[in-house]
Amino acid sequence: MHRKLYVIFAVFLLVLPGPSFAQTLVEKVQEHHLANGATLLMVERHNSPTVAAYITFRVGSVNETSEQRGTAHLLEHMLFKGTKTLGTRDYRAESKLLKEIEDVGSRIDSLKNLPNTDPQTLTELRSRLHDLQKQHRSLVVKDEFARIYSENGGVGYNAFTGKDQTTYLINLPSNKLELWADIESDRLQNAVFREFYTERDVVREERRRSYESNPGGQIYESLLATAFKVHPYRDPIIGWSSDIENLSLKNIREFFHKYYTPVNMVITLVGDIDSRKTIDLVERYFGRLAPGVPVPPVIEKEPKQDGERRVHIDFDAEQRLMIAYHKPTMPSKDDYVFDIILQILTGGRTSRLYQSLVVDKQLVTDVDAFTAPGSRYPNLMILSMSPSRTCTCVDVEQAVYDELDRLKTEPLSAAELNQARKQITTSMLRNLEGNSGLARMLSSYQSLGDWHYLVNYNKELAGITAEDVMDVAQRYLQADNRTVATLGRGGKIL
Repeated sequence: MHRKLYVIFAVFLLVLPGPSFAQTLVEKVQEHHLANGATLLMVERHNSPTVAAYITFRVGSVNETSEQRGTAHLLEHMLFKGTKTLGTRDYRAESKLLKEIEDVGSRIDSLKNLPNTDPQTLTELRSRLHDLQKQHRSLVVKDEFARIYSENGGVGYNAFTGKDQTTYLINLPSNKLELWADIESDRLQNAVFREFYTERDVVREERRRSYESNPGGQIYESLLATAFKVHPYRDPIIGWSSDIENLSLKNIREFFHKYYTPVNMVITLVGDIDSRKTIDLVERYFGRLAPGVPVPPVIEKEPKQDGERRVHIDFDAEQRLMIAYHKPTMPSKDDYVFDIILQILTGGRTSRLYQSLVVDKQLVTDVDAFTAPGSRYPNLMILSMSPSRTCTCVDVEQAVYDELDRLKTEPLSAAELNQARKQITTSMLRNLEGNSGLARMLSSYQSLGDWHYLVNYNKELAGITAEDVMDVAQRYLQADNRTVATLGRGGKIL
């Protein structure tokens, strides 16, 4: 979930203020393409001796097949497990054990879903796997990437997997940039997926904690699965529980070698760097990687929704309500209009829905709106609310629809439209600071298509009129384009 450009565009305003920011942006960002297909983006900022280093791959959960669901997320975990030289005490001895572990684990996976499998056989295999894993632990050096980065001043070492992309990031002293290039290029060439079965169990527990026992995760997951019937945006990034249980090392390895490659890679470095020397460094370490295969576009297209959809989750928690409408994504003009609509509806305590639902009618304790679940393909505008204890979701829904109808019938005043634009900019400025935010923005938008999209954003936003908002509201904020998800104790709250 994200508010899209709210978190992104502000960085540019921080470093590139004033009406000429677009031109300055073009001048500040240096772009270099390696022969193997990797893209390098750089911004020199010498106000501190640090650099933010991001590597983003144009692959995420949307690119998984039904046999691969959850692969991108589990792969994110596995790439922290080290290489043939990092994370091991003796790789030669370890590799033999890893082979045995994979053989036994694969045997268990192949038998556990068969109806006539002998339970005793499974028990013996699991006992054997347990013993092998115990032996293996003595050869593993835990978290060695993190230790090396930490000892060299690195902070914020992390990764995240989305629907459309996967990113690995670190902030570190600028004189440690070669250390970063050495580690990250080694990780892409010599990754060892050690502790796979243990990590798979960790991800299963993560799913239980974040989705199956979490009301927020439950309703969001159910909303997406109801709103999308065909497009893979309907599936959770982490995968369904049965997906995770059956992920295999073979599939993980194939997915990695196919797509985590230079043709799908954007390297972004922002901070105290010398661009010319940085190009030489990146060419030296990453230029030797094999190009790989471009991630193919998703061919499934979500058909036009032909009626309202509703889902209720019986869950022992306070009521929750989500309302979603299908919408286009960037660079459609309508997508810019939705940025204005999001701001008008829930952009702060003066916004329409906050004033109506929280302050005046006291129907909800909070209200939010955002674009989700991804940005590469048509997505959703989602409204999220927590009804007050004395109110029902029915009451809240009607109040929301009343406000949406106002957007269809009453043009925004010039003052309200200008205020929305100004609030978007202000929100951006508050949320984004430093090299890391800028690197994240460039990396993300380049992986989605082209970072130059940002150059024209302000101009496009300024061109949105009150008539545009009315037109978009009339075309998209309709009942037959709507999905409603409710959560609460007991029966349906519909």
